[in-house]
This record gives sequence, structure tokens and C-alpha cells, in this order.
Amino acid sequence: MTKVEMELLREEMDDVNLRLLDLINERAKIVQKIGEIKSKQSVNRFDPVRERDMIDKIIANNSGPFENSTIEHIFKEIFKASLELQEDDHRKALLVSRKKKPEDTVIKIKDAVVGDGNVEYVMGPCSVESYEQVAQVAQAVKTRGIKLLRGGAFKPRTSPYDFQGLGLEGLEILKRVADEYDLAVISEIVNPADIEKALDYIDVIQIGARNMQNFELLKAAGEVDKPVLLKRGLSATISEFINAAEYIVSRGNGNIILCERGIRTYEKATRNTLDISAVPILKQETHLPVMVDVTHSTGRRDLLLPAAKAALAIGADGIMAEVHPDPAVALSDSAQQMDIPMFHEFMDEIKQLENRILPAKELG
Repeated sequence: MTKVEMELLREEMDDVNLRLLDLINERAKIVQKIGEIKSKQSVNRFDPVRERDMIDKIIANNSGPFENSTIEHIFKEIFKASLELQEDDHRKALLVSRKKKPEDTVIKIKDAVVGDGNVEYVMGPCSVESYEQVAQVAQAVKTRGIKLLRGGAFKPRTSPYDFQGLGLEGLEILKRVADEYDLAVISEIVNPADIEKALDYIDVIQIGARNMQNFELLKAAGEVDKPVLLKRGLSATISEFINAAEYIVSRGNGNIILCERGIRTYEKATRNTLDISAVPILKQETHLPVMVDVTHSTGRRDLLLPAAKAALAIGADGIMAEVHPDPAVALSDSAQQMDIPMFHEFMDEIKQLENRILPAKELG
């Protein structure tokens, strides 16, 4: 073969490469259109039966010189890339995604600002038990400059015989104490029907781990003008967590704080396993602020401080923990709540770390 013949064949191959490129991109555009239809119909993007039908038809028309196994491998790679393209398009469409909104969402809650680069703290008892109990905690919280008070009025418990909370009376206590100490209230709502009633008492609607995929509750929270703190489900993937937030924002409410609170694994040393890597992933994938609940992730008061330090170091926008005047007599989760002296020690140490980390962030 002469040099001229080689060059002609190479030019011919270059031309075929470009035609293949055009065809692959033409196919990709069709794939995207199919993906849009599947998304609207909530149909699974991967259809193994359809893929097998396409492979069989292609192999039936293969005249060589490639073997059928080679052709199948090539086209399976094309199908795989096409599926990833559909999934990327789906992610682009999410309102909570960085691709949709590159800048951080910053949420103002009375005097607190979540997501502006500083750290906010959410402190309070697991359950509202009495006015005196909540007031003692609020007084301590206020002295540390904390602006967000938590407390459970509706308590979804594993056992139906455990304390279920004071309900509306609990919200009334929270509101009264918060007004007296000029704090904002975060409390969990478990029933969509209670959201409208709760709006008069709370500043942030908390949706707990067990309700992360209570879709009617998510929709109801998305239809009111009130920030939402959404906790990750006990066994939820990050994708499921993000899509739960999408339910809220799709109804018009974009003021969402994501809260990593540990997931259920085989490990029994802690109540749950704190997925600390979820914080940077969520901050990369979404524009929403991310908090870490160190109480429910560990279930142990001796681990609250190191877990909070890890959360702060990895870039969390806030830390949530539970404080009770006398944890030994608490009506729920006594082993994981700090008493007030321990709370002050906790804040002393965490503030020292915060003072080191935040200036470094600004420099770096």
C-alpha cells in the first residue's frame, strides 16, 4: 500500500468518524426527549426489556467484521452514556440544584441568618414538658447569643406508649417563652392539617426524619411562607433527601434548611451513624444551607462536642443539639441531652474552634 493510498483511507476514516459523531449526537437528542417524557410520566429511565430488544435487532443486522459480542459491548456503552445523559438532565431540572441556582440560599429567621457563611446554633429540649423547663433552657441559650430555640410539641415515637408531646399546648409554651427571650422557634409538625395552626406559634417548620418522605406533609410545607428545616430520613440516600426538598420548593417555598442527623447502619455504638460527608455533598449538589443534628446522630451526650467539631470543620451552616435542665427526668431521650452546665462547656469549646475556622475560611 502506497503512502497516498494510506492517506486516502485515513481521510475516509476521518469522514466516517465525523458522521458517527453526528449520528451519536443525533441519537443523544432523541434520548433527551424520551427522558423528558419519562420524567413527566414518572417512568423509570432504565428499561432493560427495551435495551435487550434494541441489542437483539442490532445483532440481527450485524454483517461484520465485528463479532456480535463486540457490537453488543459497543452499544451497551452507548446505552449507558445515554442513561447518564437522561439522569443529568433530570438533575439539572431540580430547583434545589446548584445548576439551577449557583448562589447560596440565605435564610433570615428573625435575628438569625442561616447560610451566610457564619454558624447558627439550634438548641432546646427534646420535648416541651412545661413552661418552667423551656424557660430555663431559653435563658441559658439567650446568654450565649443563640437565636434559635428548638422543642418538640408533636413527637413521633417508635413506641405508641412513649410520650407523644403536648401538641398545641407545647407550641403555646414555646411561643410564650420565645417572645419573652426574643428567640425564634423551630418545632416539628407531623400532620399536614396542623401546619396552618402552627404558623401562629413557630418560625421554622421542622420535618423530622420519620416524615422525610411524607409527601403530603412536604407539599403542605411548600405551600406556606415559613422556612422549613428538613431532616434526612433514617435510611434515606442523599438523592432521596434532595428530592424530598424538591417537593417543598416545587410548591413555592424555597426557604429550606437541610439537616443531616445520622442514618441507620449496622453500627450499634451510637444511636445512628453520622454521615459527615453528606454535608459537603449536599452543599455541592444544592444551594441550600446544611445543618448537623449532633444529638440524634450520636444519641450520646459524651459525643456531642466531637461530632459538632467535625460538623463545623467540614463546613456545616449550623449545629443542632438538645438541652434539658435535668436530663435524668426528661420524658424523652434522656441519655442524649446536655444539662445546662454541660451546654455552657459545649459552647465554650465550640466557639473557640469556630473562631479559628471562620477566619481561615475567609482567607482561604
